[in-house]
Amino acid sequence: MSSRVKTWGAGLVCLVLLQITASLLSHRSFGLVALSDLLQCLLLLSAVLSCLPNVFRHDGRTKLFWVLMGLGLACWLSYQFVWTYVEVIQRKDVPDLFSWDALLFLHVVPMMAALALQPNIEQRDRELRSGSLDFALLLLWWVYVYVYAVMAWQFGYADPVAYQANLQTSYSVEKVALLGGLALLWYRSSGSWRNIYAHWFGASFLYSTSSYVAIWAIGRQTYYSGSLYDLPLVLSMAWMSVPGLLALHIPAQESISAKSLPRGVWAARLGMIAVFSLPIFAWFSAFDTSIPPRVHTFRLLLTLAAMIVMGAMVFLKQHFLDIELIRLLRSSRQSFQELQLLQAQLVQSEKLASMGQLVGGAAHELNNPLTAMLGYSELLAATELTPEQRSLAAKISQQTKRVRALVSSLLSFAKQLPSSKAPVDVNAILQTCLKLSQPQMEVARVASSVEMANPLPRVHADSNQLLQVFSHIIINAVNAMSERGGTITVSTRAEGDLVVIQFADTGPGMAEPGRVFDPFYTTRPVGQGIGLGLSACYGIIQQHGGKITGRNRDEGGAVFQIDLPAAHHTAVGDFAQAQAAK
Repeated sequence: MSSRVKTWGAGLVCLVLLQITASLLSHRSFGLVALSDLLQCLLLLSAVLSCLPNVFRHDGRTKLFWVLMGLGLACWLSYQFVWTYVEVIQRKDVPDLFSWDALLFLHVVPMMAALALQPNIEQRDRELRSGSLDFALLLLWWVYVYVYAVMAWQFGYADPVAYQANLQTSYSVEKVALLGGLALLWYRSSGSWRNIYAHWFGASFLYSTSSYVAIWAIGRQTYYSGSLYDLPLVLSMAWMSVPGLLALHIPAQESISAKSLPRGVWAARLGMIAVFSLPIFAWFSAFDTSIPPRVHTFRLLLTLAAMIVMGAMVFLKQHFLDIELIRLLRSSRQSFQELQLLQAQLVQSEKLASMGQLVGGAAHELNNPLTAMLGYSELLAATELTPEQRSLAAKISQQTKRVRALVSSLLSFAKQLPSSKAPVDVNAILQTCLKLSQPQMEVARVASSVEMANPLPRVHADSNQLLQVFSHIIINAVNAMSERGGTITVSTRAEGDLVVIQFADTGPGMAEPGRVFDPFYTTRPVGQGIGLGLSACYGIIQQHGGKITGRNRDEGGAVFQIDLPAAHHTAVGDFAQAQAAK
């Protein structure tokens, strides 16, 4: 415990001892009243100041907690200051119909709001506007209760007896609600916060008890400021500083995640209960024949106004909740779509892995006999043969080479060798790919359109493999448009941490877009393709941590999109400098 806290605590003890000494040794007098009132002001000022260091030490909900606690104690201090001004400065008795009683009644409301924040619980902050409206709704309800029960006998119909009776009843209900919240948090918390809640509960309980004792003494006309009846009250005020002083030794980030209370749910439920209680108050006002007509009219008009205001607040809260629900619904739909896409990619990856293991083993077994067949066909062609026999030998050699090319494709598809990756410029690779594909495009009467972002972040990839992927997609598009020509549009752009490459053509589109990446799926005539090209492209892009998708365009044609993660180095010259350094 720091020396400052020890000095603060010693000062509180001295003030309490001074009050005890004065109450025991002095009789009823103006000096005793003045001393008692000033001591109570000092003790409440100490309680308010004990909250201020914690306001500056913390952030978020914990900071707001201490702000609200300090605000509640400040309202209590303001009431005590006014009380002292009337008794000491003006030297008058506090009137029975005292307008400043509202401060004493309402000082508990910010403290109850502070308890609802549960700063000792580590949890995500809920939607700020909805929580603020719940607090405003409950604050307005307590104000309504005070005006309905107490001020009606002050402004509607002046009756000091009814005023004091309703004030004490309302204030007692409020104090019970505060004690209930403190007891619940004390039970559910642990560590340093449990100790803080315990001291606050003890101080509040002692204050509530001393209030009842003082009221009993007033009824017997034995109470006066500074009397022995004030000793428990003074002790409770001094005790109010202890929680703030103890909190100075709590680490700024201390929080407990267990036993959390559903503060958002209960605040909303209490708000709804407050709204639904208004018709009950209106019913009592309308059918209670024991109250004067002016109080009857005052309460009915007050309840009607409260219904309008609180109804508008409920409507506003529901509006905010609707906006939040729509946002959550959209987010859920997007998450579901992403989950479906991830599932499809996982299924595709499993297909490729299984097919790769199968064709890898089969291709190796086929290579040896194919090599022998090709050698024998070449030997046969080198011997003296008739033209017809030489033609047959050439066909054997041609078909053998075709089978060997098929086996080579199978091996290329099945192998899982690590690639050599470096930061590469996607735009440069695409430009190279378009130049290499230009002859095929001219034969098929296909034009190209380029829409490349510049500058474009680099990607960490194998340039040869990306060239293979881009070339295959372009040649596929050219083959699809070979009958009537068309246009292929190649575009690049950056989206966040991704580099997006799109290939859009004006061809007939895909018959089954969901199957284009399946192994051995092809729509070409027999002998013109085996359906492994796009599967190999899918595997390459996946090895690069990217994603490739294909779909048909609404206006006709197909679109293939490749998403690749951007590399950390985005400068265009980095890769060239690294190559030159080699």
